[in-house]
Amino acid sequence: MSPVVRVWEGAPPAEVMDGASADAWLDFDADVRCLDDRPWLPARSPGEPDRPAPTLLDRLRGRTRSMVAPPTSPPVPPAITLCHPDGRIREAALDAARTEPELRPLLAVRCTDWVSQVRERARALLAELPADALFPLAELILRLSRRSRGGFARALLEDALREGPAAEVLALTAHPDRAMDRLAYRIAVERGLLTPMELAATAAASGDVTLQDLCAEAAVKSGATEGPDAAAVLDRLLTARAPRVRAAGVTALRRAGQYGDAEPFLVDRSGVVRACARYVLRQGGIDPLPVYRALCAEPAARPAAAAGLGECGDRATDAGTLWALLGHPLPSVRVHAISGLRALDVVERERLTPLLDDPSPAVVRAATRALLPDAAGIPEHLLRERSAPERPRAVRVAADRLLRAAVRQRRPDPGYG
Repeated sequence: MSPVVRVWEGAPPAEVMDGASADAWLDFDADVRCLDDRPWLPARSPGEPDRPAPTLLDRLRGRTRSMVAPPTSPPVPPAITLCHPDGRIREAALDAARTEPELRPLLAVRCTDWVSQVRERARALLAELPADALFPLAELILRLSRRSRGGFARALLEDALREGPAAEVLALTAHPDRAMDRLAYRIAVERGLLTPMELAATAAASGDVTLQDLCAEAAVKSGATEGPDAAAVLDRLLTARAPRVRAAGVTALRRAGQYGDAEPFLVDRSGVVRACARYVLRQGGIDPLPVYRALCAEPAARPAAAAGLGECGDRATDAGTLWALLGHPLPSVRVHAISGLRALDVVERERLTPLLDDPSPAVVRAATRALLPDAAGIPEHLLRERSAPERPRAVRVAADRLLRAAVRQRRPDPGYG
C-alpha cells in the first residue's frame, strides 16, 4: 500500500516513513499531488456501482474545504496538507511541522517550494529549530540542495555542522550517501577533527577521487609531516593504490626534506606519480634524466622507466633507445616504450604499424592510441585485413578504431561559408 494512503488512513508518518530515504520523502510529496491517477484507487464506491468513486484527491479537497465549513469528515493529516496542491493549504499546515519532529522532513521540502510565501515561512520555521534537529535531515537537505531554491537549508546544515558536536560530524563521515560523506569530511577537515593518520587511511581506502584529494592534501599539509606519525602517514600514502594519493605522498617528500626517497617513484605505473617524483628530485638538486637512462639499459626490472625517459628525455638522444625497446621480449616494456615515444612526439607511422599484430593485447592498444592521430595515413587495405574475423579480438578492435578515425580525418571540413 502506498505510504500516502497509509498516512491518509490514519497511520502516523513516523511509522510509515521510519528510516525512509531522502528520495522516499520527495516521492511522498509528489505522490500527494498525483493521487487522481493511482491504480490502487477503487473504480466504484461501495454500494454505488453506477457512480464513479471519488479519487483520493477529490476526497482531499472535500476534507480541506471542511476545515473552513463545519466538519463533516475527519481532518486531513498534516503530512498530507503539507504537500497539498494548494499553496495556501500548504502554508497553513507549516506550523504543525514545527512542533512535530516526524513532519520536519516535509518542512525541509517546503523550503524549496515554488510559492514564495510557503517557501519563506518554511525557511523561517526551519531556522528556528535547534541545530541538532537538522542532523537527521542532512541527507534530505543535501538532496534538496540540487534544486534551484535548495541553498538555504544547506547553509543552515553546514553552519550546524561547523558549530555542533564533533561526534555528529564524524558520524556523518560514514554516511552511505556520497554527497553527505563529502560534506562531512570537508567540515571535519576544516575543524581539525581527524588526525593525519586517519586522513591518510581514508585517502588510501576511499574510491571517491574527491575524498582522495581532500584527505591526502589535509594529511600532508604544513606541519603534518613533522609529527610523531609523520613516517607512518607518508608510508600509508605512498603505498596507496590510487595514483593521486601516491602523488600527494611523493610531493610531501619535498616538504619533509626527503628528496632522495622520491627516486623509486620515477618508475611508478602512473604518469602523474612519475611527474611528481621528477619534481621532488629536481627540488633536491637531482636530475632524473640520467637515472632514467641508466634504468632503460636494464628495463625488465623497471618497465615504466621507458615511459619516464620519454616524458623528460631528449628527442635526438633518447628516441633511439625507445625505438630499440619496442623489440624487448616483455610486453610491459614495449607498452611503456610506445608511451615514451608519444611523450617525445617522435611517433613514426611506418615503424609503429607492425605492432598492431603484436601478440600482447596491451601493446596493440598502446600502438593504436599512438597511431590514431595519423590514422588516415595508414593504407586502408592493411586495416581491412586486420578486421577479418579470424584475427585476434584486440587486432580487430584496433583496426576498426583506426578505420573510423581515418574516415573522420578524411572528411572535408564543412567550414562556415
